[in-house]
Amino acid sequence: MTNNSTPEYIFETSWEVCNMVGGIYTVLSTRAATLKKQIGDKLIFIGPDVWIEKANPYFIEDKSFSPEWLKFTAEKYNLYIRVGRWKIPGEPLAVLVDFMPLMDKKDEIYGKVWSDFGVDSLAAYGDYDESSMFGYATGMVIESYYRFFKLTKKNEVIAHFNEWMTTFGAFYIKQNVPQIATVFTTHATSIGRSIAGNHKPLYNYMNEYNGDQMAYELNMVSKHSTEKIAAHQVDCFTTVSDITAIECEQLLDMNPHIVTPNGFEDDFVPKGSAFTTKRNNARKTFQKVAETLLGYELADDALFVGTAGRYEYKNKGIDTFIESLKYLYDFQDMTRQVVAFIMVPAWVQGARHDLLNSLNHSDSKLYSYNRKTTHELHDYYNDNVMSALHWFHINNLENERVKVIFVPSYLDGFDGIFNKSYYDLIIGLDLTIFPSYYEPWGYTPLESVAFSVPTITTDLSGFGQWVSTIPQDLEAGVGVIHRSDYNGYEVAKKIASMIYNFSKADAKQVTAIRKKATAISKKALWENFIEFYSKAYTIAIANKNERLKKTK
Repeated sequence: MTNNSTPEYIFETSWEVCNMVGGIYTVLSTRAATLKKQIGDKLIFIGPDVWIEKANPYFIEDKSFSPEWLKFTAEKYNLYIRVGRWKIPGEPLAVLVDFMPLMDKKDEIYGKVWSDFGVDSLAAYGDYDESSMFGYATGMVIESYYRFFKLTKKNEVIAHFNEWMTTFGAFYIKQNVPQIATVFTTHATSIGRSIAGNHKPLYNYMNEYNGDQMAYELNMVSKHSTEKIAAHQVDCFTTVSDITAIECEQLLDMNPHIVTPNGFEDDFVPKGSAFTTKRNNARKTFQKVAETLLGYELADDALFVGTAGRYEYKNKGIDTFIESLKYLYDFQDMTRQVVAFIMVPAWVQGARHDLLNSLNHSDSKLYSYNRKTTHELHDYYNDNVMSALHWFHINNLENERVKVIFVPSYLDGFDGIFNKSYYDLIIGLDLTIFPSYYEPWGYTPLESVAFSVPTITTDLSGFGQWVSTIPQDLEAGVGVIHRSDYNGYEVAKKIASMIYNFSKADAKQVTAIRKKATAISKKALWENFIEFYSKAYTIAIANKNERLKKTK
Protein backbone atom coordinates (compact mmCIF):
# COMPACT_ATOMS: atom_id res chain seq x y z
CA MET A 1 0.00 0.00 0.00
CA THR A 2 1.23 3.54 -0.77
CA ASN A 3 0.40 7.04 0.38
CA ASN A 4 -2.90 8.59 -0.58
CA SER A 5 -1.60 10.37 -3.69
CA THR A 6 0.51 7.62 -5.26
CA PRO A 7 -0.96 4.61 -7.06
CA GLU A 8 -0.15 1.12 -5.87
CA TYR A 9 -1.61 -0.44 -9.03
CA ILE A 10 -1.74 0.97 -12.53
CA PHE A 11 -3.83 -0.67 -15.23
CA GLU A 12 -3.18 0.87 -18.61
CA THR A 13 -5.08 -0.04 -21.72
CA SER A 14 -4.78 0.74 -25.38
CA TRP A 15 -5.57 -0.88 -28.71
CA GLU A 16 -1.80 -0.84 -29.24
CA VAL A 17 -0.77 -2.91 -26.23
CA CYS A 18 1.13 -5.87 -27.76
CA ASN A 19 -0.24 -4.65 -31.09
CA MET A 20 2.00 -2.30 -33.06
CA VAL A 21 -0.14 0.07 -35.11
CA GLY A 22 1.14 3.61 -34.63
CA GLY A 23 2.76 6.10 -32.29
CA ILE A 24 0.85 5.08 -29.16
CA TYR A 25 2.71 1.77 -29.22
CA THR A 26 5.92 3.78 -28.86
CA VAL A 27 4.49 5.93 -26.05
CA LEU A 28 3.44 2.97 -23.94
CA SER A 29 6.24 0.56 -24.77
CA THR A 30 9.03 3.03 -24.00
CA ARG A 31 7.39 4.36 -20.82
CA ALA A 32 6.75 0.88 -19.40
CA ALA A 33 10.27 0.23 -18.12
CA THR A 34 10.31 3.47 -16.13
CA LEU A 35 6.94 2.75 -14.51
CA LYS A 36 7.81 -0.86 -13.81
CA LYS A 37 10.87 0.24 -11.84
CA GLN A 38 8.45 2.10 -9.56
CA ILE A 39 5.73 -0.50 -8.95
CA GLY A 40 6.93 -3.76 -10.49
CA ASP A 41 4.24 -6.21 -11.56
CA LYS A 42 1.53 -3.97 -10.19
CA LEU A 43 1.81 -2.25 -13.56
CA ILE A 44 -0.51 -4.20 -15.84
CA PHE A 45 -1.19 -3.45 -19.51
CA ILE A 46 -4.37 -4.62 -21.21
CA GLY A 47 -4.63 -5.04 -24.96
CA PRO A 48 -6.84 -6.74 -27.56
CA ASP A 49 -6.27 -10.39 -28.33
CA VAL A 50 -6.37 -9.87 -32.09
CA TRP A 51 -3.64 -12.33 -33.07
CA ILE A 52 -6.05 -15.26 -32.95
CA GLU A 53 -4.91 -16.91 -36.18
CA LYS A 54 -1.16 -16.72 -35.53
CA ALA A 55 1.37 -16.17 -32.77
CA ASN A 56 1.63 -12.65 -31.41
CA PRO A 57 5.23 -11.46 -31.98
CA TYR A 58 4.92 -8.88 -29.19
CA PHE A 59 3.63 -11.15 -26.44
CA ILE A 60 5.01 -14.05 -24.38
CA GLU A 61 2.23 -16.00 -22.69
CA ASP A 62 2.75 -17.17 -19.11
CA LYS A 63 0.20 -19.85 -18.30
CA SER A 64 1.49 -20.12 -14.75
CA PHE A 65 0.16 -16.69 -13.80
CA SER A 66 -2.86 -17.27 -11.52
CA PRO A 67 -4.93 -19.69 -13.60
CA GLU A 68 -7.55 -19.31 -10.87
CA TRP A 69 -8.03 -15.67 -11.86
CA LEU A 70 -8.38 -16.59 -15.53
CA LYS A 71 -11.02 -19.17 -14.56
CA PHE A 72 -12.79 -16.59 -12.38
CA THR A 73 -12.84 -14.09 -15.27
CA ALA A 74 -14.20 -16.67 -17.68
CA GLU A 75 -16.92 -17.90 -15.35
CA LYS A 76 -18.08 -14.60 -13.86
CA TYR A 77 -17.52 -12.24 -16.79
CA ASN A 78 -17.62 -14.63 -19.74
CA LEU A 79 -14.33 -13.20 -20.96
CA TYR A 80 -11.31 -15.19 -22.01
CA ILE A 81 -7.96 -13.62 -21.31
CA ARG A 82 -4.32 -14.53 -21.69
CA VAL A 83 -1.63 -13.27 -19.34
CA GLY A 84 2.04 -12.90 -20.11
CA ARG A 85 4.80 -10.44 -20.82
CA TRP A 86 4.93 -7.65 -23.35
CA LYS A 87 8.12 -8.15 -25.37
CA ILE A 88 9.52 -4.68 -24.72
CA PRO A 89 12.19 -3.34 -22.35
CA GLY A 90 11.12 -4.14 -18.80
CA GLU A 91 8.78 -6.92 -19.99
CA PRO A 92 5.75 -5.69 -18.01
CA LEU A 93 2.74 -7.85 -17.31
CA ALA A 94 0.22 -7.81 -20.13
CA VAL A 95 -3.31 -9.13 -20.37
CA LEU A 96 -4.82 -9.82 -23.78
CA VAL A 97 -8.61 -10.00 -23.83
CA ASP A 98 -10.85 -11.60 -26.43
CA PHE A 99 -13.64 -9.02 -26.57
CA MET A 100 -15.59 -10.65 -29.39
CA PRO A 101 -18.15 -12.34 -27.05
CA LEU A 102 -19.37 -8.82 -26.22
CA MET A 103 -20.26 -8.10 -29.85
CA ASP A 104 -23.51 -10.02 -29.42
CA LYS A 105 -24.38 -7.70 -26.53
CA LYS A 106 -23.27 -4.44 -28.09
CA ASP A 107 -26.74 -2.95 -28.46
CA GLU A 108 -27.46 -3.64 -24.81
CA ILE A 109 -24.11 -2.10 -23.82
CA TYR A 110 -24.69 0.93 -26.05
CA GLY A 111 -28.08 1.41 -24.44
CA LYS A 112 -26.61 1.28 -20.95
CA VAL A 113 -23.79 3.72 -21.73
CA TRP A 114 -26.35 6.05 -23.34
CA SER A 115 -28.57 5.82 -20.27
CA ASP A 116 -25.73 6.29 -17.78
CA PHE A 117 -23.55 8.82 -19.59
CA GLY A 118 -25.32 10.06 -22.72
CA VAL A 119 -22.91 8.57 -25.28
CA ASP A 120 -24.61 8.54 -28.68
CA SER A 121 -23.71 5.28 -30.43
CA LEU A 122 -26.61 5.31 -32.91
CA ALA A 123 -24.44 6.66 -35.72
CA ALA A 124 -21.68 4.10 -35.12
CA TYR A 125 -19.88 2.64 -38.11
CA GLY A 126 -16.50 1.22 -39.07
CA ASP A 127 -14.20 0.40 -36.17
CA TYR A 128 -16.49 1.88 -33.52
CA ASP A 129 -18.10 -1.43 -32.53
CA GLU A 130 -14.90 -3.40 -32.03
CA SER A 131 -13.16 -0.51 -30.28
CA SER A 132 -16.03 0.12 -27.89
CA MET A 133 -16.45 -3.54 -27.02
CA PHE A 134 -12.72 -3.84 -26.44
CA GLY A 135 -12.83 -0.81 -24.17
CA TYR A 136 -15.78 -2.21 -22.24
CA ALA A 137 -13.99 -5.55 -21.89
CA THR A 138 -10.92 -3.85 -20.40
CA GLY A 139 -13.11 -2.34 -17.71
CA MET A 140 -14.46 -5.79 -16.92
CA VAL A 141 -10.93 -7.24 -16.74
CA ILE A 142 -9.84 -4.53 -14.31
CA GLU A 143 -12.89 -5.15 -12.13
CA SER A 144 -12.26 -8.89 -12.26
CA TYR A 145 -8.69 -8.40 -11.01
CA TYR A 146 -9.86 -6.00 -8.34
CA ARG A 147 -12.51 -8.42 -7.04
CA PHE A 148 -10.49 -11.64 -7.33
CA PHE A 149 -7.40 -10.31 -5.58
CA LYS A 150 -9.59 -8.58 -2.98
CA LEU A 151 -8.30 -5.05 -3.42
CA THR A 152 -9.95 -2.34 -1.33
CA LYS A 153 -10.05 1.42 -1.02
CA LYS A 154 -6.74 1.17 0.83
CA ASN A 155 -5.14 0.06 -2.44
CA GLU A 156 -4.91 3.12 -4.64
CA VAL A 157 -5.62 1.94 -8.17
CA ILE A 158 -5.34 3.86 -11.44
CA ALA A 159 -7.15 2.78 -14.59
CA HIS A 160 -5.57 4.62 -17.52
CA PHE A 161 -7.33 4.64 -20.90
CA ASN A 162 -5.72 5.81 -24.15
CA GLU A 163 -7.68 7.25 -27.09
CA TRP A 164 -11.40 7.14 -27.77
CA MET A 165 -11.21 3.41 -28.56
CA THR A 166 -10.93 2.57 -24.85
CA THR A 167 -13.39 5.07 -23.38
CA PHE A 168 -16.09 2.48 -22.72
CA GLY A 169 -13.70 1.00 -20.17
CA ALA A 170 -13.64 4.28 -18.28
CA PHE A 171 -17.45 4.35 -18.22
CA TYR A 172 -17.55 0.77 -16.96
CA ILE A 173 -15.10 1.48 -14.14
CA LYS A 174 -16.91 4.60 -12.99
CA GLN A 175 -20.20 2.69 -12.73
CA ASN A 176 -18.93 -0.60 -11.33
CA VAL A 177 -15.72 0.13 -9.40
CA PRO A 178 -15.95 3.83 -8.50
CA GLN A 179 -13.14 3.51 -5.96
CA ILE A 180 -10.70 3.18 -8.88
CA ALA A 181 -9.33 6.50 -10.18
CA THR A 182 -9.64 6.94 -13.95
CA VAL A 183 -7.30 8.70 -16.37
CA PHE A 184 -8.08 9.29 -20.04
CA THR A 185 -5.44 10.47 -22.52
CA THR A 186 -6.39 11.66 -25.96
CA HIS A 187 -3.37 11.61 -28.24
CA ALA A 188 -5.32 13.44 -30.95
CA THR A 189 -8.99 14.37 -30.89
CA SER A 190 -10.98 12.37 -33.40
CA ILE A 191 -12.82 15.44 -34.65
CA GLY A 192 -9.66 17.57 -34.91
CA ARG A 193 -7.94 14.91 -36.98
CA SER A 194 -11.04 14.63 -39.16
CA ILE A 195 -11.25 18.39 -39.74
CA ALA A 196 -7.60 18.47 -40.78
CA GLY A 197 -7.87 15.33 -42.89
CA ASN A 198 -10.87 16.72 -44.77
CA HIS A 199 -8.84 19.75 -45.92
CA LYS A 200 -10.68 22.21 -43.72
CA PRO A 201 -8.61 25.00 -42.13
CA LEU A 202 -8.20 23.84 -38.54
CA TYR A 203 -6.01 26.50 -36.98
CA ASN A 204 -7.12 29.83 -38.44
CA TYR A 205 -10.74 29.03 -37.56
CA MET A 206 -10.17 27.05 -34.36
CA ASN A 207 -12.09 29.53 -32.21
CA GLU A 208 -15.07 29.31 -34.55
CA TYR A 209 -15.43 25.53 -34.58
CA ASN A 210 -18.03 23.73 -32.51
CA GLY A 211 -17.01 20.13 -31.96
CA ASP A 212 -20.56 18.75 -31.85
CA GLN A 213 -21.57 20.58 -35.03
CA MET A 214 -18.46 19.42 -36.89
CA ALA A 215 -19.07 15.84 -35.74
CA TYR A 216 -22.46 15.88 -37.46
CA GLU A 217 -21.01 17.48 -40.58
CA LEU A 218 -18.14 14.98 -40.86
CA ASN A 219 -20.12 11.89 -39.80
CA MET A 220 -18.09 11.51 -36.60
CA VAL A 221 -20.93 11.73 -34.07
CA SER A 222 -20.33 8.51 -32.14
CA LYS A 223 -16.55 8.73 -31.91
CA HIS A 224 -16.72 12.38 -30.92
CA SER A 225 -19.49 11.71 -28.42
CA THR A 226 -17.63 8.98 -26.52
CA GLU A 227 -14.38 10.95 -26.54
CA LYS A 228 -15.94 14.20 -25.35
CA ILE A 229 -18.00 12.59 -22.59
CA ALA A 230 -15.03 10.54 -21.38
CA ALA A 231 -12.97 13.74 -21.13
CA HIS A 232 -15.62 15.18 -18.82
CA GLN A 233 -16.28 12.01 -16.81
CA VAL A 234 -12.81 10.74 -15.87
CA ASP A 235 -10.93 11.84 -12.78
CA CYS A 236 -8.01 13.16 -14.83
CA PHE A 237 -8.08 14.09 -18.51
CA THR A 238 -4.72 14.53 -20.25
CA THR A 239 -3.30 15.15 -23.70
CA VAL A 240 0.19 15.06 -25.11
CA SER A 241 0.99 18.64 -26.14
CA ASP A 242 -0.02 22.24 -25.67
CA ILE A 243 -1.27 22.47 -29.25
CA THR A 244 -3.65 19.55 -28.68
CA ALA A 245 -4.75 21.00 -25.35
CA ILE A 246 -6.08 24.03 -27.25
CA GLU A 247 -7.89 21.64 -29.58
CA CYS A 248 -9.44 19.77 -26.62
CA GLU A 249 -10.65 22.96 -25.00
CA GLN A 250 -12.33 24.15 -28.19
CA LEU A 251 -13.66 20.91 -29.65
CA LEU A 252 -14.32 18.83 -26.52
CA ASP A 253 -15.24 21.76 -24.26
CA MET A 254 -12.72 20.43 -21.77
CA ASN A 255 -9.34 21.81 -20.84
CA PRO A 256 -7.02 18.93 -19.92
CA HIS A 257 -6.07 18.70 -16.27
CA ILE A 258 -2.44 18.33 -17.33
CA VAL A 259 -0.33 17.92 -20.46
CA THR A 260 1.71 14.69 -20.43
CA PRO A 261 4.30 15.01 -23.22
CA ASN A 262 5.58 11.88 -24.93
CA GLY A 263 9.02 10.77 -23.90
CA PHE A 264 10.96 7.73 -25.03
CA GLU A 265 13.86 5.50 -24.06
CA ASP A 266 16.98 5.40 -26.19
CA ASP A 267 17.85 1.79 -25.40
CA PHE A 268 17.05 0.91 -29.01
CA VAL A 269 19.89 3.17 -30.20
CA PRO A 270 23.20 1.30 -30.64
CA LYS A 271 26.25 2.70 -28.92
CA GLY A 272 29.91 3.14 -29.89
CA SER A 273 31.25 1.01 -32.72
CA ALA A 274 27.88 -0.77 -33.01
CA PHE A 275 26.33 2.57 -33.98
CA THR A 276 28.90 3.15 -36.73
CA THR A 277 28.43 -0.38 -38.05
CA LYS A 278 24.64 -0.07 -38.09
CA ARG A 279 24.80 3.30 -39.82
CA ASN A 280 27.19 2.05 -42.49
CA ASN A 281 25.08 -1.06 -43.10
CA ALA A 282 21.90 0.99 -43.38
CA ARG A 283 23.46 3.38 -45.86
CA LYS A 284 24.78 0.50 -47.96
CA THR A 285 21.31 -1.03 -47.97
CA PHE A 286 19.70 2.23 -49.07
CA GLN A 287 22.30 2.67 -51.78
CA LYS A 288 22.04 -0.88 -53.12
CA VAL A 289 18.25 -0.81 -53.32
CA ALA A 290 18.27 2.67 -54.87
CA GLU A 291 20.90 1.88 -57.49
CA THR A 292 19.22 -1.39 -58.41
CA LEU A 293 15.85 0.29 -58.74
CA LEU A 294 17.15 3.32 -60.62
CA GLY A 295 19.43 1.33 -62.90
CA TYR A 296 22.54 3.46 -62.41
CA GLU A 297 25.13 4.25 -59.75
CA LEU A 298 24.72 7.11 -57.30
CA ALA A 299 27.40 9.60 -56.39
CA ASP A 300 29.44 8.65 -53.33
CA ASP A 301 28.36 11.84 -51.54
CA ALA A 302 24.66 11.52 -52.40
CA LEU A 303 22.52 13.07 -49.67
CA PHE A 304 20.02 10.55 -48.29
CA VAL A 305 16.91 12.19 -46.88
CA GLY A 306 13.66 10.62 -45.79
CA THR A 307 10.22 10.87 -44.29
CA ALA A 308 8.05 8.23 -42.65
CA GLY A 309 4.90 7.62 -40.64
CA ARG A 310 1.25 6.86 -41.29
CA TYR A 311 -0.06 7.51 -44.77
CA GLU A 312 -1.91 10.70 -43.88
CA TYR A 313 -0.95 12.55 -47.01
CA LYS A 314 -1.80 16.07 -45.85
CA ASN A 315 -1.68 15.73 -42.07
CA LYS A 316 1.84 14.30 -42.09
CA GLY A 317 3.00 16.84 -44.65
CA ILE A 318 3.93 14.27 -47.28
CA ASP A 319 2.51 16.59 -49.94
CA THR A 320 4.69 19.47 -48.75
CA PHE A 321 7.78 17.28 -48.56
CA ILE A 322 7.43 16.17 -52.18
CA GLU A 323 6.79 19.74 -53.30
CA SER A 324 9.93 20.93 -51.49
CA LEU A 325 12.08 18.51 -53.46
CA LYS A 326 11.11 20.21 -56.70
CA TYR A 327 12.25 23.58 -55.35
CA LEU A 328 15.77 22.23 -54.89
CA TYR A 329 16.25 23.02 -58.56
CA ASP A 330 15.99 26.72 -57.69
CA PHE A 331 19.52 26.49 -56.27
CA GLN A 332 21.61 26.59 -59.41
CA ASP A 333 24.92 25.99 -57.62
CA MET A 334 23.69 22.81 -55.93
CA THR A 335 25.30 19.86 -57.64
CA ARG A 336 24.98 17.24 -54.90
CA GLN A 337 22.53 14.43 -55.59
CA VAL A 338 19.56 14.08 -53.27
CA VAL A 339 17.87 10.71 -52.85
CA ALA A 340 14.59 10.99 -50.95
CA PHE A 341 12.98 7.92 -49.40
CA ILE A 342 9.25 8.13 -48.60
CA MET A 343 8.76 5.28 -46.13
CA VAL A 344 4.99 5.25 -45.69
CA PRO A 345 2.89 2.05 -45.67
CA ALA A 346 0.32 2.19 -48.48
CA TRP A 347 -2.08 -0.25 -50.16
CA VAL A 348 0.71 -2.61 -51.07
CA GLN A 349 0.59 -5.99 -52.77
CA GLY A 350 4.05 -7.04 -51.66
CA ALA A 351 7.70 -6.87 -52.61
CA ARG A 352 8.44 -6.42 -56.30
CA HIS A 353 9.70 -9.76 -57.62
CA ASP A 354 11.69 -8.14 -60.43
CA LEU A 355 13.49 -5.84 -57.99
CA LEU A 356 14.13 -8.70 -55.59
CA ASN A 357 15.56 -10.79 -58.39
CA SER A 358 17.87 -7.96 -59.46
CA LEU A 359 19.02 -7.43 -55.87
CA ASN A 360 19.90 -11.09 -55.54
CA HIS A 361 21.51 -11.44 -58.97
CA SER A 362 23.79 -8.56 -59.88
CA ASP A 363 23.81 -9.58 -63.54
CA SER A 364 20.00 -9.35 -63.74
CA LYS A 365 18.95 -5.85 -64.74
CA LEU A 366 15.59 -4.31 -63.92
CA TYR A 367 13.71 -3.65 -67.14
CA SER A 368 10.47 -2.41 -65.62
CA TYR A 369 9.30 1.12 -66.42
CA ASN A 370 8.66 1.59 -62.70
CA ARG A 371 11.75 3.19 -61.18
CA LYS A 372 9.95 4.76 -58.23
CA THR A 373 8.52 2.11 -55.90
CA THR A 374 10.20 -0.75 -54.10
CA HIS A 375 6.95 -2.69 -53.68
CA GLU A 376 3.93 -3.26 -55.90
CA LEU A 377 0.87 -1.13 -55.21
CA HIS A 378 -2.69 -2.28 -55.76
CA ASP A 379 -3.67 1.05 -57.31
CA TYR A 380 -0.89 3.19 -58.76
CA TYR A 381 -3.20 5.67 -60.44
CA ASN A 382 -5.06 6.75 -57.34
CA ASP A 383 -2.10 6.79 -54.98
CA ASN A 384 -1.33 10.28 -53.68
CA VAL A 385 2.45 9.92 -53.65
CA MET A 386 2.60 8.51 -57.17
CA SER A 387 0.28 11.24 -58.40
CA ALA A 388 2.45 13.94 -56.83
CA LEU A 389 5.63 12.54 -58.35
CA HIS A 390 3.92 12.62 -61.73
CA TRP A 391 2.58 16.14 -61.16
CA PHE A 392 6.01 17.53 -60.25
CA HIS A 393 7.68 15.63 -63.11
CA ILE A 394 9.99 13.68 -60.81
CA ASN A 395 11.06 10.83 -63.07
CA ASN A 396 14.28 9.59 -61.41
CA LEU A 397 16.33 10.01 -64.58
CA GLU A 398 20.09 9.72 -64.27
CA ASN A 399 20.67 13.37 -65.20
CA GLU A 400 18.17 14.62 -62.60
CA ARG A 401 19.64 15.88 -59.36
CA VAL A 402 16.71 14.71 -57.19
CA LYS A 403 15.54 11.10 -56.99
CA VAL A 404 12.49 9.95 -55.01
CA ILE A 405 11.95 6.36 -53.97
CA PHE A 406 8.59 5.35 -52.51
CA VAL A 407 8.79 2.55 -49.93
CA PRO A 408 5.09 1.72 -49.40
CA SER A 409 5.57 -1.17 -46.96
CA TYR A 410 5.81 -1.62 -43.22
CA LEU A 411 9.48 -1.83 -42.34
CA ASP A 412 9.31 -4.62 -39.81
CA GLY A 413 12.34 -6.54 -41.02
CA PHE A 414 10.29 -8.78 -43.29
CA ASP A 415 9.18 -6.49 -46.11
CA GLY A 416 10.95 -8.56 -48.77
CA ILE A 417 13.24 -5.83 -50.13
CA PHE A 418 15.10 -4.10 -47.31
CA ASN A 419 14.43 -6.77 -44.68
CA LYS A 420 15.51 -4.36 -41.98
CA SER A 421 13.41 -2.69 -39.32
CA TYR A 422 12.66 1.01 -39.57
CA TYR A 423 15.13 1.74 -36.77
CA ASP A 424 17.83 -0.24 -38.58
CA LEU A 425 17.27 1.92 -41.65
CA ILE A 426 16.64 5.42 -40.34
CA ILE A 427 20.10 5.41 -38.75
CA GLY A 428 21.58 5.48 -42.27
CA LEU A 429 19.89 8.69 -43.40
CA ASP A 430 21.61 12.07 -43.47
CA LEU A 431 18.48 14.11 -42.83
CA THR A 432 14.77 13.57 -42.17
CA ILE A 433 11.84 15.84 -42.95
CA PHE A 434 8.44 15.73 -41.22
CA PRO A 435 6.56 18.91 -42.21
CA SER A 436 3.39 17.98 -40.35
CA TYR A 437 0.16 19.91 -40.64
CA TYR A 438 -1.60 17.89 -37.93
CA GLU A 439 0.68 16.18 -35.42
CA PRO A 440 -0.29 16.24 -31.73
CA TRP A 441 3.20 15.10 -30.73
CA GLY A 442 5.45 13.61 -33.41
CA TYR A 443 7.57 10.58 -32.58
CA THR A 444 9.20 10.31 -35.98
CA PRO A 445 11.37 13.45 -35.64
CA LEU A 446 12.17 12.50 -32.04
CA GLU A 447 13.28 9.03 -33.11
CA SER A 448 15.36 10.60 -35.85
CA VAL A 449 17.40 12.81 -33.54
CA ALA A 450 17.83 9.86 -31.16
CA PHE A 451 19.84 8.28 -33.99
CA SER A 452 21.79 11.54 -34.41
CA VAL A 453 19.99 12.25 -37.66
CA PRO A 454 19.04 15.95 -37.87
CA THR A 455 15.41 16.58 -38.68
CA ILE A 456 13.06 19.25 -40.00
CA THR A 457 9.55 19.61 -38.58
CA THR A 458 6.96 22.35 -38.00
CA ASP A 459 5.50 24.27 -35.11
CA LEU A 460 2.17 22.53 -35.72
CA SER A 461 3.64 19.37 -34.18
CA GLY A 462 3.79 18.99 -30.43
CA PHE A 463 7.43 17.95 -30.65
CA GLY A 464 8.27 20.96 -32.80
CA GLN A 465 6.61 23.28 -30.29
CA TRP A 466 8.42 21.60 -27.42
CA VAL A 467 11.80 21.95 -29.11
CA SER A 468 11.38 25.65 -29.77
CA THR A 469 8.79 28.33 -29.19
CA ILE A 470 10.07 30.13 -32.29
CA PRO A 471 11.09 28.88 -35.76
CA GLN A 472 14.73 27.78 -35.82
CA ASP A 473 17.25 26.65 -38.41
CA LEU A 474 18.61 23.17 -38.86
CA GLU A 475 21.97 24.16 -37.36
CA ALA A 476 20.28 23.65 -33.98
CA GLY A 477 19.86 19.94 -34.71
CA VAL A 478 16.12 20.29 -35.31
CA GLY A 479 14.83 22.77 -37.87
CA VAL A 480 11.40 24.10 -36.87
CA ILE A 481 9.38 25.85 -39.57
CA HIS A 482 6.31 27.96 -38.91
CA ARG A 483 3.27 26.42 -40.54
CA SER A 484 -0.33 27.60 -40.80
CA ASP A 485 -3.43 26.67 -42.75
CA TYR A 486 -2.38 28.55 -45.85
CA ASN A 487 1.43 28.78 -46.07
CA GLY A 488 2.24 25.37 -47.56
CA TYR A 489 4.19 26.98 -50.41
CA GLU A 490 6.41 28.92 -48.00
CA VAL A 491 6.99 25.80 -45.90
CA ALA A 492 8.04 23.81 -48.97
CA LYS A 493 10.43 26.59 -50.05
CA LYS A 494 11.92 26.77 -46.54
CA ILE A 495 12.46 23.00 -46.47
CA ALA A 496 14.25 23.19 -49.80
CA SER A 497 16.44 25.98 -48.45
CA MET A 498 17.31 23.94 -45.35
CA ILE A 499 18.18 20.89 -47.44
CA TYR A 500 20.35 23.06 -49.68
CA ASN A 501 22.22 24.62 -46.74
CA PHE A 502 22.73 21.22 -45.15
CA SER A 503 24.11 19.84 -48.41
CA LYS A 504 26.72 22.60 -48.37
CA ALA A 505 27.85 21.92 -44.79
CA ASP A 506 31.31 20.42 -44.38
CA ALA A 507 32.07 17.34 -42.29
CA LYS A 508 32.86 19.36 -39.16
CA GLN A 509 29.61 21.31 -39.41
CA VAL A 510 27.57 18.16 -39.99
CA THR A 511 29.14 16.51 -36.95
CA ALA A 512 28.23 19.52 -34.82
CA ILE A 513 24.62 19.44 -36.08
CA ARG A 514 24.36 15.72 -35.39
CA LYS A 515 25.62 16.21 -31.83
CA LYS A 516 23.03 18.91 -31.21
CA ALA A 517 20.31 16.61 -32.52
CA THR A 518 21.41 13.89 -30.11
CA ALA A 519 21.45 16.34 -27.19
CA ILE A 520 17.84 17.32 -27.90
CA SER A 521 16.75 13.69 -27.82
CA LYS A 522 18.31 13.23 -24.38
CA LYS A 523 16.04 15.91 -22.97
CA ALA A 524 13.00 13.88 -24.01
CA LEU A 525 13.89 10.71 -22.13
CA TRP A 526 11.18 9.33 -19.87
CA GLU A 527 13.31 10.06 -16.84
CA ASN A 528 12.58 13.71 -17.59
CA PHE A 529 8.92 13.34 -18.59
CA ILE A 530 7.61 10.70 -16.18
CA GLU A 531 6.92 13.39 -13.56
CA PHE A 532 3.98 14.61 -15.64
CA TYR A 533 2.34 11.19 -15.32
CA SER A 534 2.99 11.16 -11.59
CA LYS A 535 1.17 14.48 -11.36
CA ALA A 536 -1.69 13.10 -13.47
CA TYR A 537 -2.07 10.13 -11.13
CA THR A 538 -2.06 12.45 -8.12
CA ILE A 539 -4.77 14.58 -9.71
CA ALA A 540 -6.85 11.50 -10.54
CA ILE A 541 -6.65 10.11 -7.02
CA ALA A 542 -7.50 13.47 -5.45
CA ASN A 543 -10.49 13.94 -7.75
CA LYS A 544 -11.61 10.37 -7.15
CA ASN A 545 -11.54 10.93 -3.40
CA GLU A 546 -13.60 14.10 -3.77
CA ARG A 547 -16.04 12.27 -6.00
CA LEU A 548 -16.49 9.49 -3.45
CA LYS A 549 -17.09 12.00 -0.67
CA LYS A 550 -19.97 13.50 -2.61
CA THR A 551 -21.63 10.10 -3.06
CA LYS A 552 -21.65 9.25 0.63
